[in-house]
Amino acid sequence: MKYNDLQMSTHKDRKRVGRGIAAGGGKTAGRGTKGQNARTGKKLRPMFQGGQNGIATAVPKSRGFKSLRTPAQVVYLDRLEGLKGIVDNYALYEANLIATPFHTVKVIARGELGSKITLKTQGASRNVVAAIEKAGGSFDKVATPIQKSAKEAEATDKK
Repeated sequence: MKYNDLQMSTHKDRKRVGRGIAAGGGKTAGRGTKGQNARTGKKLRPMFQGGQNGIATAVPKSRGFKSLRTPAQVVYLDRLEGLKGIVDNYALYEANLIATPFHTVKVIARGELGSKITLKTQGASRNVVAAIEKAGGSFDKVATPIQKSAKEAEATDKK
């Protein structure tokens, strides 16, 4: 038998327990015998360990706030020295200055810039913008490029 030959249904009916011995889920209805968990009514909280301070106190509380936003990739101004013309996320990626062209990029001031470039990224510090304009270039703030799926990439290649 192969995996693709299996007959599977998308919806499996829930097991109705406590409907008699013949139904297969009778008597204790899968709860075992006796004890607090076998009874009906209020259930115990997930971390309860019979009154002892077990796992609940062993795991520390996470304090503060953890942001889910991915931080911007940082590029320093002096690393742009060898680039010419329009410098965008793709140009920075090809120059191995960033890990992926599909995340936010911010250029931070460090060193000097001698070449005239047109910087098109998601962010740049004030000192970077001043240094680029001093060198005769310009800075344009653009949106983060969105990665195309494989199907979209094939469709654009065929055109």
